[in-house]
Amino acid sequence: MLMTLAALLPVILVIASGHLVARTGLISGEQWRGVERLAYYVLFPAVLFRTISTVDFSSLPTFNMGAALLSSILAMVVLLLIMRPLLERAFAIEGPRFTSIFQGTVRWNAMIALAIADNVVGEQGLAILAIAMVFMIPVLNVASILVLSHYASGTTPSAARIARDLYTNPFILSIGAGVIVNVLGIPFPSAVDDTLEILARASLPIGIICVGAGLDLSSLRRPGPALTLGTFLRPLLMPLFAFGFAQVFGVTGPAQTIVIIASAVPSASNSYLLARQMGGDAKLMAEIITLQTLAATVTIPLAVLIFG
Repeated sequence: MLMTLAALLPVILVIASGHLVARTGLISGEQWRGVERLAYYVLFPAVLFRTISTVDFSSLPTFNMGAALLSSILAMVVLLLIMRPLLERAFAIEGPRFTSIFQGTVRWNAMIALAIADNVVGEQGLAILAIAMVFMIPVLNVASILVLSHYASGTTPSAARIARDLYTNPFILSIGAGVIVNVLGIPFPSAVDDTLEILARASLPIGIICVGAGLDLSSLRRPGPALTLGTFLRPLLMPLFAFGFAQVFGVTGPAQTIVIIASAVPSASNSYLLARQMGGDAKLMAEIITLQTLAATVTIPLAVLIFG
């Protein structure tokens, strides 16, 4: 656990630095949006494309790992949908609030996962996690949109809109391009590779700083059932599901560690934007993301220690 915590500590400190910079006003709110867009549309796609285009798929348990992750997600989705009427009767948690619990439980912050994978496993960890994203991102986006459209008061998106959101996602595009280059064995000049490497080196610190800047501690209210469930269902149950399905599909070693990291990191920060756009409880979503990120200093090392 101490080794995992030591690897996680720099990530925690960079998140804290981002929060401090944001609170001092050194960078304004709209300027932060620009930095976030830079990381989302340029820097992270660069690291994903470069990693996927050079990884040796035959040396990794690609499909077994994908099956373990997708099975974990499906198990959690089914559990949450079964729980929904019980939560409404027991705690008066209605549709919009349930959607925030749902997103807080099934979605994951890829930026934090990439930074931790790099520190804990190294370059191979980035490759394994990039492969995991191929399986997880489309499924989680579709599941979140469908649940929000059904249980919240937002406008139900069309199938074309969902498809457009997927094929314009920069993570999906960069991973797809990387797979094509890899499979076809297309070489690219050293100058291009060096450029991508520079962008890749910038992606993790800038992305993690943005995570810290997005934390809003002032938004936290007195804990209730919805906030408690939304915060702790993911770090408690998702690693357990992931470990179980990793055993079923024979995923071991560094790949198992990456599966656990992907299941233990906090919910995606853009869950808040989706909640706000589609009629979910955006305030509850912001609180869940903030508390999960704070709790991750304990929950991630424990998950890796127990299951990784």
